[in-house]
Amino acid sequence: MPSTALSRHELHRRREQLRDLQQYLAVLEADHDGLRAKLLGFRQRYLETLGPLMRELDELEAQLQQATLVLFEALKRQGVDAPRPASAGSKTWPEVPALPDATPLPPEPTGPTTDLPPPSLKTLYRRAAMRFHPDLAAPGPDRTLREQQMAAVNDAYAAQDRKLLERMLLADGELPEKVIGGPADAVRAWMGLCEHLVQGRIRVVRAQITWLQSQQMHELRIAVERAEAGGMRPLDIMAARLRAQIAERRQELYIGERIQGDAQLAADFLRKRYQRITGIGQP
Repeated sequence: MPSTALSRHELHRRREQLRDLQQYLAVLEADHDGLRAKLLGFRQRYLETLGPLMRELDELEAQLQQATLVLFEALKRQGVDAPRPASAGSKTWPEVPALPDATPLPPEPTGPTTDLPPPSLKTLYRRAAMRFHPDLAAPGPDRTLREQQMAAVNDAYAAQDRKLLERMLLADGELPEKVIGGPADAVRAWMGLCEHLVQGRIRVVRAQITWLQSQQMHELRIAVERAEAGGMRPLDIMAARLRAQIAERRQELYIGERIQGDAQLAADFLRKRYQRITGIGQP
């Protein structure tokens, strides 16, 4: 594999491109961290204001579910047809994970100023085996990972896939001049690997931003902040609605626990609750 000269102009251009990618990545990561911080702050404020009321409502719904199951079984034994109680469920907010740690960029290669011949495929294989052999790791996740990597190394060697061995060694920190050859090719390979790592990180951050923006909590935060900017108090309105629902569920529970002796009333009670939860049968 002959080595070609790497001009200063080309090296400068590639470095500028890499720097631009890194600056764009830094902007994306800042945008992500800002969005995540807003979501976490809103989530805490929302749960502090409404969390106790939501938990109380969930507890009442669980008691109602149990009471309606008792009614349903009693009616079933009497041969009375009634819808099986449906669960109202509870509302939970998903966690807001942080970005995974980024893979650090490898150091720029240094070494002799004259071109070096590329190592043979067998030499690359031996270097890969010394890095990835599972016997070098203790039992556990690291050993499992090394077993997978070593299997990939063996497959690459069997298929005479030099490029795969090179990529694995470079990604694991092997000096480029020991993998590809002379400094010109080594720097070019280093540049390509750095660009690959930064572009991969950009995709990860973009995907995480898209996920955050797709969450119901994000949409709710936007709506609440807009309402508050207009002088409204939407969280207080939500709290009042929850208190009203709690009062309704308490009354419903009171009735459900006291109509077991009347089959017709019990069947009507179950139908109304089923309609309220599922929306089926409502006008």
